[in-house]
Formats: sequence, structure tokens, C-alpha cells
Amino acid sequence: MVPMRDGVRLSADVIRPEAPGRYPVLVTRGPYGKDGYVDNPDHSVWFFPKHGYVVVSQDCRARFGSEGESYDPLFQEIQDGYDTVEWAARQPWSNGRVGTTGQSYLGATQYTLAASNPLPPHLQAMAPVSASSDFHQSWVYHTGGAMEWGWMVPYAIHKGKNTLARQGHDALLEKVNEYLLPADNFAQPLHDEWYRHLPLADWVDRLKETAPYFGEYLSNERDGPYWWKINLLHHLKGITVPMFHVSSWYDIFLEGALNAYRAIREEGGSELARRSQKLLVGPWAHIRPYTSPTSGDTGDIDFGDDARIELHDYLLRWFDYWLKDIDTGIMDDPPVNLFIMGENRWRYENEWPLARTHYTKYYFHAESPANSRQGSGTLSTSPPGDEPPDSYLYDPNDPVPTLGGNTLIIPQGVADQRPVEDRQDVLVYTSEPLERDLEITGPIKVHIFASTSAVDTDFTAKLVDVRPDGYAHNLQDGIIRARFRTSGSEPSMITPGQVYSFTIDLWATSHLVRSGHRLRVEVSSSNFPRFDRNPNTGAPLGQDRNLEAARQEIHHSAQYPSHIVLPIIPR
Repeated sequence: MVPMRDGVRLSADVIRPEAPGRYPVLVTRGPYGKDGYVDNPDHSVWFFPKHGYVVVSQDCRARFGSEGESYDPLFQEIQDGYDTVEWAARQPWSNGRVGTTGQSYLGATQYTLAASNPLPPHLQAMAPVSASSDFHQSWVYHTGGAMEWGWMVPYAIHKGKNTLARQGHDALLEKVNEYLLPADNFAQPLHDEWYRHLPLADWVDRLKETAPYFGEYLSNERDGPYWWKINLLHHLKGITVPMFHVSSWYDIFLEGALNAYRAIREEGGSELARRSQKLLVGPWAHIRPYTSPTSGDTGDIDFGDDARIELHDYLLRWFDYWLKDIDTGIMDDPPVNLFIMGENRWRYENEWPLARTHYTKYYFHAESPANSRQGSGTLSTSPPGDEPPDSYLYDPNDPVPTLGGNTLIIPQGVADQRPVEDRQDVLVYTSEPLERDLEITGPIKVHIFASTSAVDTDFTAKLVDVRPDGYAHNLQDGIIRARFRTSGSEPSMITPGQVYSFTIDLWATSHLVRSGHRLRVEVSSSNFPRFDRNPNTGAPLGQDRNLEAARQEIHHSAQYPSHIVLPIIPR
């Protein structure tokens, strides 16, 4: 039982090498029950002690074996992480050199610890895997302002089961289980009727015992001081240690590794930190890099034998270098290691984004309606001329369904997009077949000029690789909420009928589009249940009981040249 500064004690397993002595320590902290890890012989808690490390595996505050009256996810992890690192450094089996490791929430506890400013004095290296660094950008909300609805409520229920059990709410525990689809594993989405339930604010009352923090999430739709407390990017000057950032192209938290790596390289609080960041990005969805299978984990695709790695081997080289002073050669490798999908191989790079990138505009065109893949929408590097706008009706009562992508709990990864491309409320712009291979590696943005009949609405975009057999392979997608078009902190409504410029951030990818394939961009206004539906009313998030349809227009002309910017890598 590890004492925190306020007297609360957190339960931890300490797994030591068989030989006596003092060793470097790796701290891993999570909310899912540490006892479950000791039943997995492949888990980090067993891997690292075999290689001369003590592992401290801890239940977060108010979780499972730990004390604490209430669970405040993410925000409580700053001080508790700090205190745990310093406790570990003082123990008789510790040599005073401490690192952190872990994936998903166990990676998030590291990124929140990095916001403590200053860091714990005995912390010497970190290795966050598959986690957000900006929790307003890719945990509760998403870049562009929509809520990550597809996993927020089911995830709150999953974690809340332990909260209810601790409080003896057996009847309530049985009730919340009724919201979830039956499943044999952790990933249980909501029944469709509950994803669609209105108003969203009803979930605040329904989850008041299960997840009392949910109300704060809903009421803090704007990016601001509430989120900045745990936003690593707002605490860069306090980050003074080496970090190994790991993520994957279909991870819901991809932004975390990419943004944290780049920001610390440029603005970290010490020369050591700035020159000692590493980045590895694989082809998986969430929670896969440890002995990742080549198929079945990222949707209906096989990325080949090279996609299967043992991440522990990479991390061992990392910690041996920083905590044992062993020259493993890891710091001689270039700092960035990317998996190029489509080519299905790993490649080292010297920076992110790549310095040799050619940012290339592909413009939308259509002489007649571009609605659905049967429409006339095209995509090319030639700017548009005098072309009429495309229009569609966005009805939030009939949203475009989510098909794969960077999701969690709902199905993830690669999926054939043709079912959504057959809808009239999806505009489809497709290139001619490529004459040669085209590598897209780096950040992707879609710039559209659009008008709407509503005072607030959403626009979505998706980049697709269309194979010769017609399969529409999703690469990345994004969303922009109109009121957050210029600022995530200061929303402003729009005037119906007026044309505005919107930028939709599709995050990033690394993919080789083969010759004979075609590029495609989809534009619509919903991606549900991944993102919450915009009711088009302008009301505060979660208040609407009714949904209104909106008429949307996407302009592509010399005056309004809507386009996607692709990061093309010369080959």
C-alpha cells in the first residue's frame, strides 16, 4: 500500500528479479485491476523482471485494491503518479532510477504525469503507448470539436462497474449492464437505441454513481483551462526526460504520440529531452503492438509478417540504455520508425513530419451532382473552374454510419466504405487510376468551402484508397463542428446560407497507394456513433431532445476551391 501525499494509500504489486539487490524500477499505473496482469505471463509485469527490473504495478486511486473516495480519471494521475515514482525510488530494492511504461490508460497516466511540471526528480525515462497527450483532442472530444461518442458512455460503464461494486450498488450494476451489447470481452458497445437516446445530458444522471465525472466532460465542451491542466502540450517546459512514444495509424489516440513527439522535440524543457525523443507508429488499431497478429486486429486486412512485432524488445533496448547505461544502439537509430502501409514495411526517418514532403492539393470537381459513388465527383491536382456546388440533406435522424477507422469499442480499422458511399448524403470525389505508386506519409487536411441552412452543423471528410476491384479502403477521417471552425475555445455560430471556410484535420497516415488504385475523398456531415450527432440547432451540447435536418452545400470553383492537402513523399 503506497502512501500518497494526502494519506490515501494505493495498492501496488511489486515484481522483482529472483536475485537480491537494487534494481531500476518501472512504474505502470492503471484503472483496470492490477491483479489481472499477474495472470498473463506475456505481460510487462513479468517480462521486465526477467531482464533485471523491478516492476511496480499499481491500481489508480479509488480503483480495485486502492483507497480513495472517488475516481476522477486522468486528473488525479498527476500527483499520484509523481508520489508513486518518488516512493519507488526510496525502496530498498530500488537503485533510485525510475522509468514508466504502459499502454492505453496506462499510457495516459504517463502523459498526465508529464504535465506535473516539474517532473519527479528520480524519473529518468518514459514509454507511453497508445495514449492521448491532449485529452480534448482525442479522448473525450476529437480534433474539430465533436465528442467521441462511440466509446465515451460504454467506456464509462465498463470502468464504473468497479465503482458500483466498491459501493455495493448491485442492482445498479445489473441495470447499467442492460445498456451494453452482450460480448465475451471488454469491448461492449451500447445497444443502438442507447447511442441514439436524447437528450445526451440524460447520461449525466444515469451515470451519476457509475461515472460522476461524466457531467464535467459534457459541460466542458470547449477546450480551455479545465483540459489544459492535463494537456502535455501546455507543460512542455517542464518535460526534461527522454520519452519513447508508440502509437498506430488506426489508433483512436494517434494524435497523442505524433503531437507529443514533435512538441517535445521542438519545445521540451531540456536539451536532453529535446534530443532524446523516439517515435514508433505501426499499422494496428488500439492495443495491438505487443506480439501483434498480422490480420484480424485492424479490420479486414492483413498487413503482412512485418506488422507483427514484440514491442517489449524495443522497450527493453530503451530502458537498458536510459536506466542501466547499456549502449544498446537504440540512440544510434534514427528517432522515427514508421510502418508504411500498402508497402507493408518499416522505415526509419529523421523527423516528423518528413522534411522531404511535397504537400500537394487535390481539388474537388463535379459538373453534375457528386452524391454517392455513382455521382460525377472527381479529384485531381487541377484547380476547379466555374462549377456548381454540390448539395445534400444532412438529417441527424438518419446519420451516416461509422465503418471502421480510428475508433475504440465499436469496430476499428479497415472496412469497405462502399455501403456509406452509396448514400445520397455522402459526396464522393474520385481520381483517375494512378499511373504510378503514390506514397502518402504525414499530416492530412481537407479544406472545404461550405454553406448550410443551420446556425451550427458538422462536416466530415474521409480519405479512401479505392482498389481495382472497387474495395474502398479507409485511410483516415475527421470532423469539424461549425461553431469551432476558428477556435476550440471560443465557439461562434454561423449565418445560414453564407459560405465559410472549414478545415477538417484528418490527423496523419503512412500508406502507399499502388498504381491502378484511385484516391477518393468523401464529404458528409456525420459519422455515427463514433461522433455525436450535431442536431443543427446551435443549442449547448447534450440539451436537444429533437433533431433538425440541414441543407448543406459544398463549393468547388475558382472562388471556392475545396481540396485535400496530401503529404506526398517522393520515391
